[in-house]
Amino acid sequence: LSSRLSQAVGVELPLSTLFARPVLADLAANIAEQLRRAGPKDLPAIVAVSRDEPLVLSFAQQRLWFLAQLDEGSTNYHMPLALRLRGALDRVAWQRSLDRLFARHEALRSVFVAPEGQPRVEVLPADAGLPVTEHDLQGLPDADAVLSNLCRDEARTPFDLARGPLIRARLIRLADEDHVFLLTQHHIVSDGWSMGVLMRELSSLYRAFVAGQDDPRPPLAIQYPDYAAWQRQWLSGERLQSQAQYWRDTLSGAPARLALPTDRPRPLQQSFAGASVPVVIDAALTGGLKRLSRKHGTTLFMTVLAAWAAVLSRLSGQDDLVIGVPSANRSRREVEELIGFFVNTLALRLDLAGTPSVSELLERTRRTALAAQEHQDLPFEQVVEIVKPPRALDHTPLFQVMLAWQNETVGSVDLPGLRVEVAGEGLDQVKFDLELNLGEDGEEIVGSLHYATAVFDEATIERQRGYLLALLRAMV
Repeated sequence: LSSRLSQAVGVELPLSTLFARPVLADLAANIAEQLRRAGPKDLPAIVAVSRDEPLVLSFAQQRLWFLAQLDEGSTNYHMPLALRLRGALDRVAWQRSLDRLFARHEALRSVFVAPEGQPRVEVLPADAGLPVTEHDLQGLPDADAVLSNLCRDEARTPFDLARGPLIRARLIRLADEDHVFLLTQHHIVSDGWSMGVLMRELSSLYRAFVAGQDDPRPPLAIQYPDYAAWQRQWLSGERLQSQAQYWRDTLSGAPARLALPTDRPRPLQQSFAGASVPVVIDAALTGGLKRLSRKHGTTLFMTVLAAWAAVLSRLSGQDDLVIGVPSANRSRREVEELIGFFVNTLALRLDLAGTPSVSELLERTRRTALAAQEHQDLPFEQVVEIVKPPRALDHTPLFQVMLAWQNETVGSVDLPGLRVEVAGEGLDQVKFDLELNLGEDGEEIVGSLHYATAVFDEATIERQRGYLLALLRAMV
């Protein structure tokens, strides 16, 4: 809504204004007042840049590229997807759909070279095709064991950022009408929102090609490298200064660590081995949380964030804590349909001092979340440089716990003649001590609580999940 409005009326609307004026007439009056005072603004458009000049990395890509240089064989930033396809798969139409997707999105064809130590982007040719390795396990007595080995190999094989492609696939035939499709991307060219774009486009391409039609979608007006160039130009000068100042003020003096009780001493160097337990907030409790959120002018995400902060505060004995929250960072209409690495991480500092009531805690959380969203353009790595938290090898800087609210996920995939289900649980790796991943699924909120197995036992995490559900019920 925010990006559509700014484009349509030429007013940059802070997110807090949308929340302060949830009635349409009030919002219209506010916009009219702004237009009377200052007139409409031309927001700088994202335009295509010349492909004859070297292409720049976005800030987020630059950070991942740097991390990849430090740890070359790392699979920490792989994005795995496994689909079980039951029914008559048209393999020619499937490969053609993947190749078309690869040709359509320059992000997927990007590689990262650094001849003089300075990274730049090069784009592989559109007709290069998306690499798919095929395996036929029909009739093998140990097909299940071979399948799990293939899945493990796929997830654990590193990418070469300089050679690419940074997306690859395997098609594993178990029977004539039963296949497993594995798709792995490097995070430097994709993100969670991109997965939704990818699956929607794959569905529409396959549907068209099976029916003997052409690619149904209009060409993209801009590509990810255009966004990267725009981002560097746009986030400069006064805009950069005010965002930097916000994070400097907000995170100044924040605790460097969340002192959660652990089951084992923390290893001297952070381990990324992880596991997860499922989280289900049933329909009755989800309904109650929606009513509570409406009453207090918060989103469901803010309400769950407040509860998670209260649980962490109780466990750690700290009333000042920082939780990391990924933000889709797609506030511009032009980038909504692009595959690419847009997501940014926001460090939300929550204040639980003075034993706040539920309504006071929700109000504080709402203020914190809105202010962070309004300053979401400054890349997380620059925030870390500005705040300069004490660095240590045994934990991540600024925060060690994350809450990811997934509202643009893969969802159901609709392919003609096929029953499709998302299979497998992805990688057994974590980037933080605790990662709570949640999203709405029908009438419920579902997800998982991932944890670092170096410091926590499963029983401890199950208890934490119980605390969160108990607190949410008490809040309702």
